Amino acid sequence: MTGVHPLLGLLIGLGLVAVLVLLLRWTYGRGRSLVARRPHTGNPDEYGLLVSVAAPADPDEARRMSALLAAEGVRHTLVETSAGPRLMVWPDDSAKARQALDRR
Repeated sequence: MTGVHPLLGLLIGLGLVAVLVLLLRWTYGRGRSLVARRPHTGNPDEYGLLVSVAAPADPDEARRMSALLAAEGVRHTLVETSAGPRLMVWPDDSAKARQALDRR
């Protein structure tokens, strides 16, 4: 019985490992895509568990409100919805956020 040439066996093995590495990188990648998705602007009620606590009139007011919530330690995010900008918070933080915004 004749064996496979050792160099050929090594090249086949390295090729298989390279294919497995590429497949694993593709499978367990961190969501980076070669094609960027367009951002989706949704309704204020399409943001899962987040609730809207304020509807700033302009970007300057949105930044001021965001800074105020950050100073109070309220986790929040500013999103551009189809109805305009909204400050969104988790339901547990909504009362604290509204109180902070009412005091301003």
